[in-house]
Amino acid sequence: MAVQMDIPLVLSKATSLSSEQIKTVLNNPATSKALSVGETLSEKNYATADELVADLCRELGLDFIRDIPVSDISADLVRDLPINYAKAQGVLPYREETDQVILLTSNPVNTKAMDDIRVIFGKRVRPLVTTAPKLQETINRVYEKSTANLNGMDEIEEDEMDLEDPIIDLLEAGEDDAPVIKMVNAVLFRAVKEKASDIHIEPYEKEMVVRYRTDGVLYDVFKPPKKLQNAISSRIKVMANLNIAEKRLPQDGRIPLKVGGKDIDIRLSTVPTTFGERMVMRLQDKSSQVRELHQMGFSEETMSIMDDLINRSYGIIIVTGPTGSGKSTTLYGCISKLNKPDINILTVEDPVEQRIAGVGQVQVNSKIGLTFAAGLRSFLRQDPDVIMVGEIRDLETAELAINSSLTGHLVLSTIHANDAAGAFPRLIDIGAEPFLIATSVLGVLAQRLVRVLCPHCKVPYKPSEFELQTVGITAAQLKNANICKAMGCEHCGQKGYFGRTLIAEVLTVTDDIKSLIMQRKDGGAIKKAAIAGGMKTFRDHGIQKVLAGITTIEELMSNTQIDF
Repeated sequence: MAVQMDIPLVLSKATSLSSEQIKTVLNNPATSKALSVGETLSEKNYATADELVADLCRELGLDFIRDIPVSDISADLVRDLPINYAKAQGVLPYREETDQVILLTSNPVNTKAMDDIRVIFGKRVRPLVTTAPKLQETINRVYEKSTANLNGMDEIEEDEMDLEDPIIDLLEAGEDDAPVIKMVNAVLFRAVKEKASDIHIEPYEKEMVVRYRTDGVLYDVFKPPKKLQNAISSRIKVMANLNIAEKRLPQDGRIPLKVGGKDIDIRLSTVPTTFGERMVMRLQDKSSQVRELHQMGFSEETMSIMDDLINRSYGIIIVTGPTGSGKSTTLYGCISKLNKPDINILTVEDPVEQRIAGVGQVQVNSKIGLTFAAGLRSFLRQDPDVIMVGEIRDLETAELAINSSLTGHLVLSTIHANDAAGAFPRLIDIGAEPFLIATSVLGVLAQRLVRVLCPHCKVPYKPSEFELQTVGITAAQLKNANICKAMGCEHCGQKGYFGRTLIAEVLTVTDDIKSLIMQRKDGGAIKKAAIAGGMKTFRDHGIQKVLAGITTIEELMSNTQIDF
């Protein structure tokens, strides 16, 4: 619903106009009714700041751009324009034509900056107005592209490099920073902007490769000069407070960053390889809010079962899935749903990825003996109602979790298994007693992530009979279906996909399942019994999302297997 805005206040936030400039603009007669621009705008309702700025530009006869195609802006245009100047003045060259330069600006009355650009390019300037936040983001991305350009990096000499204190805010890096520092900053900045979950820095015999994992898929980004390998790895280790002299042993560290106002926590892992240290950095946005369960992509049936499980007063609920499948996000969603003033919730995690008000969260520190088991043991003296254990890794943790559930506590945890049924053989393999597992475990939620089709370029298509048979889609399911395929456009980086969503299966422990657990049956037998009892599998949930045009048959086939 549109709301009435405080026009001067919104303009001050959405543009780089000063308060005096805003008054001058709004008092400028511009309509046939002889009303001021401000009075004309005040008669309207706006839902967003974009709408207000766009309407203001129409009243003043200026061009406005809402979505800026960053890939179309040449890095050569900003070569002679310092980034600090561009940010301070709120300007960025957008396109150079034969007789003019089109200039992105969030302050169309900033004549001084326009005169400067006119002198630099020797051409007249035509302003193209956008909002200040979008302009700042575009400036960052264009200059990051310019900095990461490898054309000039081959000329960097070893003696030009310098290792300074770790960067806290990447956007504060100045022109005097060493080239390697600029390169590392550009790698980190671009990864955050492209929403990468991991950065891989991989040394080989004659080259060095930087790759990002975006939406679960690894992509080559660029190849820094091999001679910079030691300087790059040393710079990253300094930022993580690691020993730069130790190159023979694996090391783990953390890098706290602030990028564009976001608090990013990076977990760094280094391992020695034949050709140098290989580094992997996992990025976690600490400023993001805890997602509610209903926002994650669960089906209504799964949500109903999970609501029933997490509202039990005691027992164990296990979440399983491969690394990076969103297990921790789901646990946080469960905790958020349970978080009330009359419930005492304690968690022991490695690491604490998101802070939740009203919840006691403990960080594992194995160096001083604070393990999952040690934290869980101490929790029992803290009068908890709900306990979350980051992961069940060993017998001691498993036994403590089971004993906690049997003494009246609701326990949430994760374990590594391929599917929901596989969690039980895994617990038995750790050493837990089958009859205790059957008695304490309420249910197992297994989840995986599949890529979501880009809404801008996906196109409907009719799959072949072979595809339908392979994935298990019936003729009855095809009625009112909207099956689509990936194409690729500038919005998704030509990938055809943008973001990921969950597919899940939830196995509740019935009497039949308890019997199979106590008989030490394998995961296959348990899964068959669960399906016979009505459990919907990964494939079933995935088919729903294919039919709705959310993901593709290819994604479903690569992330699931046929259940016999």
